[in-house]
Amino acid sequence: MSKNVDINVHHVTRVEGHGNIVLDFKKGKIKKLEWQISEAPRFFEAMLRGRKHDELRSITSRICGICSIGHSLASLKATEDALNVEISEQTNLLRRLAINGENMQSHILHVGYLAFPDLLKLGSVFPLANSKNKDALLKVVKLHRLANFMSDLVCGRTTHPIRLIIGGFTMIPTKKQLLELKKELKSGLETTKELAQFIKNKTDGFPDFKRETEYIGLSSKKEYAFYDGDINSTDTGIFKDYKNYDKIINEYFVPQSTALHAKHSRESYMVGALARFNLNSKQLSNAGKEVADLFNLKAINYNPFMNNIAQLAEYAHNIENSLELIDRLFDNKLKDEKPSDFKIKEGRGVGICEVPRGMLIHDYTLNSKGRCTKANCVIPTNQNHANIQKDMEKLVPEIIDNPKKDIELNLEMLVRAYDPCISCSTHYLDVKFV
Repeated sequence: MSKNVDINVHHVTRVEGHGNIVLDFKKGKIKKLEWQISEAPRFFEAMLRGRKHDELRSITSRICGICSIGHSLASLKATEDALNVEISEQTNLLRRLAINGENMQSHILHVGYLAFPDLLKLGSVFPLANSKNKDALLKVVKLHRLANFMSDLVCGRTTHPIRLIIGGFTMIPTKKQLLELKKELKSGLETTKELAQFIKNKTDGFPDFKRETEYIGLSSKKEYAFYDGDINSTDTGIFKDYKNYDKIINEYFVPQSTALHAKHSRESYMVGALARFNLNSKQLSNAGKEVADLFNLKAINYNPFMNNIAQLAEYAHNIENSLELIDRLFDNKLKDEKPSDFKIKEGRGVGICEVPRGMLIHDYTLNSKGRCTKANCVIPTNQNHANIQKDMEKLVPEIIDNPKKDIELNLEMLVRAYDPCISCSTHYLDVKFV
């Protein structure tokens, strides 16, 4: 093959942060193919050193403007693990409600505003406002507002929550407010199904691509795991020793990235909605299964582009699960509670939960005064970077005969399918002393 293809995308649009795609194909061979992370590194682990135990959550929520609730919950779980803090059943239920709200918020933002235009061969969401697809866009707006309302109600505000604290909440929603939320959730569930049907009619835009890989996420016998669970792998199974998570997640540096890559039993693995679906699909709610069945999404699915459909199925699941959580809160007679008491002590704690883009880990070591002496944050997008690279390496030979514009679009769509949160993932700076 004599065709030459030179692609330099700086930067990929409709993702959070800055990442580049570089392809140099000459004389039938790939000379260079890289998923590059050019985002400036951010040193949140260093920022935590020396800070008090009750400051860690508010600092780490600033890692991300999209997953700030998830970072807050992972941070609180790590701090509470270090200090042996037990939370009440009501706090547990409210935290699960909070993580549902964030997952819904992020998923519909990505599927509706960032990924959906690709199916319609559009460069952005804006043309939808004045087109025959306007009704679908209005459904996306409605569902995004629902998730924002839910996050505000439970956490005090949509971004960087203020009510989540060690051992509990500073303030909780009233019964009246939760009844209003319940009403909105029921309406939102119908809208979700309508939007799913609309997108189903546009799925010809998804490339028919697959690459077998490992999927890692939390699993629980009790539920479709988000807030709690054991680390699970499609390759190696359940791993219960959560404090030794580094036996599963092996992070390493690559020259083209300010973000770490990760691997386990293979060269790469995937986390996120598709990984959770592949591990836990049997525990999806009825509505979640209905959306997945609409797209014939079944575990194990090896097409990374279907991550967006898994996100849509999870949105429906989160709504139904939230309705159940509200009923459980009412059954337990919603009441004002003081946060759990605890004593300051030396210790190490690890907090793990699922956020929209996958398994998130916070790991803190506290001294006898309750100050952080060591911290490690394992970000979901870090864990996906190597898998994106490996997917590209398989995808390019399959599409190299296509026009350059189509090759570029398919590579961008692949990156967007992962819904990367690039700013969260950059922690590394290579300093060379001369």
